[in-house]
Formats: sequence, structure tokens, C-alpha cells
Amino acid sequence: MEEKKVNIPNLLTVARMWAIPLIVVALFFGEHCLMSAWIAVILFALAGITDYFDGYLARHLNQLSSFGRVLDPIADKLLVGAVIVMLAFTGKLDSFYCFIPAVIILCREILVSGLREFLAELQVGLPVTKLAKWKTTFQMIALPVLMVSDKALQCIRLDIIGATALWFAAVMTVITGYDYWKSGSKYLKK
Repeated sequence: MEEKKVNIPNLLTVARMWAIPLIVVALFFGEHCLMSAWIAVILFALAGITDYFDGYLARHLNQLSSFGRVLDPIADKLLVGAVIVMLAFTGKLDSFYCFIPAVIILCREILVSGLREFLAELQVGLPVTKLAKWKTTFQMIALPVLMVSDKALQCIRLDIIGATALWFAAVMTVITGYDYWKSGSKYLKK
């Protein structure tokens, strides 16, 4: 397989990273502007869609590359981390029910990133599991719901829906983080 850095999957990954500052700015102004909050949600949704399609297209077009393999998970973690920080900054993670799972998710992402980096030096892969993909799905549901939880209709408790999805993601985060740690820790003893 010939490695091409410039291909559709890699462009989608880079686009996801470029969306992050735009989402941060929209969330910053979204506190006082309804349209800005919804722009952040739309950008986040588009970024989430690129996460699905970059992997799908890389596999189906046979455009897998080292660039994409390294940058794709980094882009995901940057996106989720930036949104969590902005939700905390804007006060939307102001309760135990939202703040604790957000911290769990951030800690796991840092742990797994460090483990992947270490294992990459040993040329050992740490493949993404189906449960990790479900974790990402719940994160991609929870975060935009929390972004607009105070902007939606009062009859729909989006804050509760978002917090519940965030907790599901946090539980899956702990399970997948432990699985990755168990798989990778045997290489730490060498």
C-alpha cells in the first residue's frame, strides 16, 4: 500500500482539527447568543461526521496512512477535550453529575494517548474496540446536547439527557481504558 498524505480521509481529519477553534469561539459567544450556540453544535456534528467518514473512506478506498493513523485519534481527543473545557468554562458542567464524568473522560483520553504513543515506539498497535466506538458515540451525543441544554425548550430536559449520555460515555471510558491498559501494560514491564 502506497502512503499518500494528501487524500480524502486525511483531509477530513485535518478539517476536524480546523473546526476545533471555530467551535471554541462559537461556544464562547454562545453563552449570550443563541445562534452562536447552535453554530457550535452544527460544527461539532460535522466534525463528528468526519470522524466516521475518514476511517470508513480510508479502509474502503485503501488509503490507510501513518499520518491518518496517528492524527485521527489525536483529532478526536482534541475535539472532545476542547468542548469539555468550554462546557466547564461556560458553566454547563456546573454539577457533580456532569463534571465528574467529564474529568473521567479527559483522564482516560490522556492515559490512552500516552499508552498509544509508548506502544507506537515499540511498533505495537492498540486497535480500537467496538465498545470504544460506542463510547465515542455517546460522547458525540452528550456534548452537543449539553452545549444547548440551556437554550432549548424548557419542556425538554436536555441537561438530564446530556448528563445521562455523558455518564454512559464515562462508564464505557473506564471499561475501555482498563482494557487498553491491560493490553498495553505487559509491554511496560520489558
